[in-house]
Amino acid sequence: MNDLLRIPGRVTHLVDEFPVRRLLPAAARRSIGPFIFFDHFGPTTLAAEKNSDLGAHPHIGIATVTYLFEGSLLHRDSLGTVQTITPGAINWMTAGRGIVHSERTVDTERGKERRQHGLQLWVALPPDLETVAPSFQHVAAADLPLIELEGGVQIRVLAGSAFGRTSPVKTLSATLYLDIYLPPGHEFTLPVLASEMALYSPEHALMIDDQEVAGLQLVVLQQAPVRLCAGSSGARLVVIGGAPLEKPVRMWWNFVSTDRGRIAAAAQRWDKGLFEQISDDQDLITAPPWKE
Repeated sequence: MNDLLRIPGRVTHLVDEFPVRRLLPAAARRSIGPFIFFDHFGPTTLAAEKNSDLGAHPHIGIATVTYLFEGSLLHRDSLGTVQTITPGAINWMTAGRGIVHSERTVDTERGKERRQHGLQLWVALPPDLETVAPSFQHVAAADLPLIELEGGVQIRVLAGSAFGRTSPVKTLSATLYLDIYLPPGHEFTLPVLASEMALYSPEHALMIDDQEVAGLQLVVLQQAPVRLCAGSSGARLVVIGGAPLEKPVRMWWNFVSTDRGRIAAAAQRWDKGLFEQISDDQDLITAPPWKE
């Protein structure tokens, strides 16, 4: 087979000792299905005095998807939502025409040493649905389909449909998001489940067909089944995908749209304080200067 397209991402730090690896967008690939942004944060242990809060900030034109492997976060938004995010649950916030949210340390963990490890993805909305009303979905880990296959393979359907099961998460376009565990040394054939697909292991190396792939690389898959084989430690990986974007999108700060004018208008709205705010969270993040 041809060499795999591997995207290693680039690492920044939200605070000291809190690495964030950005896999999408990348020069080699701007999107996978509707996914246009892929951040992997951690794994890390934060010292008790470290502040990892992300203050109130706006979004338009996307759905943000938060999924934790370890730790917890407190989500608040301008709809009035207050939701603790815990490992294995899906938190799907549709920004639509505009929403403000924050992600902070859970009060019971503040001032304590704590683990953080997870993924934050953005899904572009279809062009004719970019200005839908904002909404929020939280689906607990126990309510997401779990598929257990021979040999100990486990597949959790976070969004979309696979292997005869469908996630309760409501999406606005064809979307695939899976969390897969392979036992040590186990082989598994991943079929074609969407018109665009990629996989990412947040920690483990594995074999894809006959090619060795280190962890921390987003691997773009071709339109053919692939044979996955875990190493001696097993492997955990996520699969993302779906239908390709109908139109290219523009991204500026936290705003996404197929229409540059819509982004400019959102920038003005935030600068002038015209977004609906979070009632009990007024610590606002300042946007970079908008350039016409």
